[in-house]
Amino acid sequence: MTGELALDARGLARRYGGRWALAGVSFTLGAGQALALVGRNGSGKSTLLRLLSAALKVHAGEALVCGADLRRDADAVRRRTALLSHAAYTWEALSARENLVLASRLLDQDRPQERALRRLEEVGLAGRADDPVASFSAGMRKRLALARTLLQEAPLVMLDEPYGALDPPGFRLIDGIVRALRAEGRSVVMATHQVERGATLCDRGLVLEQGRVAWEGPAAELPANSGLLRGSEEGA
Repeated sequence: MTGELALDARGLARRYGGRWALAGVSFTLGAGQALALVGRNGSGKSTLLRLLSAALKVHAGEALVCGADLRRDADAVRRRTALLSHAAYTWEALSARENLVLASRLLDQDRPQERALRRLEEVGLAGRADDPVASFSAGMRKRLALARTLLQEAPLVMLDEPYGALDPPGFRLIDGIVRALRAEGRSVVMATHQVERGATLCDRGLVLEQGRVAWEGPAAELPANSGLLRGSEEGA
């Protein structure tokens, strides 16, 4: 996949009313690479991920996402991306297994039961597969949302604060999943306050400040003065 790009963003911008949440954001990410997206709360990280997954409309700029034009072929972008967002978006009355089986059927996948159980095993929820989601803790809901994200089997996986609500074993789970996705040749964008983890797991780093690119470079060189966490505890 040498030379191919998973992302090629040029001047992306998005406003909410009269306020520009993102302005002039440009960067590239090679296919099979991982990007650590960092910045303080309100810097535009979540907005950027939602733009790149075609969940939000772009107001200026353009991007190719796994070869699909973000502005002209949003449906193709949605098929090629999977986004783990802050909200779990689960059906509370259904079990974890039923949630994933339904999601798999909506994706028109074969063997939905088999796929659902495999993903539940992957995130450590196989033992609670038949329990209603309403009984789950915040961390378990995050694991289920991650399982549904992985169920999509997209070439580009975007993770918005994946460590949030998780305990130390959950942190290690996320680390392992990012490594596994990369080993499969898939691309990852991870928005996180966990700078050290991002620096270790990713190839590239991108820092946003007030909706603009403040720094871009090798992830191992992410700046330590961004007001972000350098340790193992998740911050606001």
